[in-house]
Amino acid sequence: MKVLLLKDPKDKDSGPDPYIKELGSYSLEATLIPVLSFEFTSLDSLFEKLSHPECYGGLVFTSPRALEAIKICLKEKSKKEAWSKSLKQMWNIKPTYVVGKATASLVEEIGLIPQGEKAGNAEKLAEYICSREKPNSSVLLFPCGALKREVLPTVLREKGIPLESLTVYQTTQHPDLQESLSSYFSQQGIPASVAFFSPSGVKFCLQHIQKLSGDLINQVKFAAIGPSTAEALQGAGIAVSCTAGSPTPQDLAAAIHTALHPHNRSVPH
Repeated sequence: MKVLLLKDPKDKDSGPDPYIKELGSYSLEATLIPVLSFEFTSLDSLFEKLSHPECYGGLVFTSPRALEAIKICLKEKSKKEAWSKSLKQMWNIKPTYVVGKATASLVEEIGLIPQGEKAGNAEKLAEYICSREKPNSSVLLFPCGALKREVLPTVLREKGIPLESLTVYQTTQHPDLQESLSSYFSQQGIPASVAFFSPSGVKFCLQHIQKLSGDLINQVKFAAIGPSTAEALQGAGIAVSCTAGSPTPQDLAAAIHTALHPHNRSVPH
């Protein structure tokens, strides 16, 4: 059975994509189609703020892209030296709050220690931050995307925990998306399941998929990586067959397997 994954591939040099591998263990043949392109913005402003850890109580990251923005800044020799010599140590005295394992591992790559990565989504991370921070403490710096959801800022605001958001990337549709989807459907046919990885993915792909599937759309099991993506699908009138328990390859593969075989909950070989 075929599964279409609407996500960007893992870095080319790091072996097979873990989602394809995990679905393969359930004998599901997965294909990746990249959905999004990212444009980084305000990088000077970002590094200016990172250069003043004394002004902040800590950092918040809900997306791997925000860390990619920092890594771009650190490609400049002078900035890299300043980061290695003193800034990294100064930030490490303070908490770095993150959602999910992918974001946590990028935080570690720049030399910081992540906290809260077991919170699989922004709501849970907001609760975690509220349990650790006092109202009216030092402001937390939140580098984020232009399309960020307001859940985390709203919860922190209600609890009186100050947060400074800085938009460091814009999300746009991948230039090859439409063509990639058309050729997948014409070569592979209609997949048994389609997995969405972000609300923006729903926005950019869903109409194409509805058009390409035609009347057979009702046979497709729609999967979501997490609650905000599931919400976006439901908002577009799609019945969500499954949502991953946490945003990991293992949980998504298990959820898709169960949705496709409701009476056979076997474990992967």
